Amino acid sequence: MSIDVRKCDTVFVLFGAGGDLARRLIVPALYNLYLDRHLPERFRILGVDRDEFDDAGLAAHYRENVSAFSRRGAPKESDWQGFAAGIRYLKADATADDAYRRLAETIAGLEKELGSAAQHVFYLATPPFLFAPIAKGLAAAGLAADRERARIVVEKPLGRDLDSFCEINHALCEGFDESQIYRIDHFLGKETVQNILALRFANPIYEPVWNRRYIDHVAITVAETLGVEHRGGYYEQAGALRDMVQNHLLQLLCLVAMEPPVAYDADDIRGKKMDVLRALRPIPRDGVADFAARGQYGRGWIGGEEVPAYREEEGVAPDSNTETYAALKLYVDNWRWQDVPFYLRTGKRLGAQVSEISIRFQDVPHKAFPASVGLNAQPARLVIQIQPEEGVVLKFMAKEPGSLLRLRPVDMRFSYREAFRTESPQAYETLIWDVLIGDATLFMRADQVKAAWRLLMPVLEAWEENPAPDFPNYAAGSWGPEAAEMLVARDGISWLTPTLSNHDGPNGRG
Repeated sequence: MSIDVRKCDTVFVLFGAGGDLARRLIVPALYNLYLDRHLPERFRILGVDRDEFDDAGLAAHYRENVSAFSRRGAPKESDWQGFAAGIRYLKADATADDAYRRLAETIAGLEKELGSAAQHVFYLATPPFLFAPIAKGLAAAGLAADRERARIVVEKPLGRDLDSFCEINHALCEGFDESQIYRIDHFLGKETVQNILALRFANPIYEPVWNRRYIDHVAITVAETLGVEHRGGYYEQAGALRDMVQNHLLQLLCLVAMEPPVAYDADDIRGKKMDVLRALRPIPRDGVADFAARGQYGRGWIGGEEVPAYREEEGVAPDSNTETYAALKLYVDNWRWQDVPFYLRTGKRLGAQVSEISIRFQDVPHKAFPASVGLNAQPARLVIQIQPEEGVVLKFMAKEPGSLLRLRPVDMRFSYREAFRTESPQAYETLIWDVLIGDATLFMRADQVKAAWRLLMPVLEAWEENPAPDFPNYAAGSWGPEAAEMLVARDGISWLTPTLSNHDGPNGRG
């Protein structure tokens, strides 16, 4: 149930307070919420880490990073002083038993300072191996007991397979009720991702054609130009399938494929998304090659600069079998979507930084125009742009001006920037706000995460048991390996270059 967050005194306990996630994303998001008057009037950030900070030192550390990473830029002195007044620090080792007794005492002191019992948010911006000891420590100290006022937030990766997720989840659920656990996926906080629900269910023109009778297939692309940067050690244990598909891309699929909710309610929406995950056709262990493709980038050119191959990156094994590209073909076995393929692809060092969902409609049943009038003909499709463009593009055929009858593809565009003329909040701002008001709509339930792992386990096991003989198999700056093209070519289609500003790629049936 939502609360009046301005009137709810809150202690925001940030484990991993000195880490990269806290400084780049979480604290800048909190500062922006403060500027927008979306934080409680009496709010304390309690950083917990092993670094040598005091209250003032942590605040100074955060000011530098807010200047670098906040969408508002460098803070004004008066604004920063008001925000920094609520920052506290506790030096503690999250694996030490006495840390949680000291944490409970510190929180009690902050509540005395606030003059009331406070809502507690425990944000775990830590490596996943610390999730279990932190959850157990909080429960043992009695800090998880209040189901209405205590919440725990955990970041991905939630395990590296089904068994490890179940271990983490068991530890979380020993001390916290499912209603208290917020499994964060920053993709779901993006404005255009949330707008998928509004587009589908607030407009009567889409629902009648949002099914297997009118839609040929759906293609979801999340492409990055970046390599692994300084995260080679982590990425060697993850790979594209774990890092992106298991959470981000499957969640986007659920939003596209789910049935209409009865109401905009967390339990109802998450239940509809779970129905999609249950309906996904299992990938047969002996048929992985028909449903999945993988790649690893070699040397190439990005933005006019030559970049190294994945195996040449810091922290990466010279014979690494880790995929930096993954593509899947999935089916949702229900009445709405039976036999409509959903193609998912993601990769690093690709041709552009872009995320989008392309809904490709069926061809017209009878082509009244001769082929000669539409040499550039392309199927109608609806493109939901997530980043860097934010908007919706409807692509269809129109007659060119002039006396001759010639058809060509045109675009009808909706742009967030142009329509609303306001800056969208960053994803972490939206999600932290939802945690504060107790709205779990955009967060993953345990059964959703478990279903996603269960779906992908045959692929993970097959790829680990059978190292790719052709890695690296795509050049940096390209759009991925030939294996991904073959995956969709069997169905008579091709991947289209994503919609970038007013430029579109080569035509195809995709």
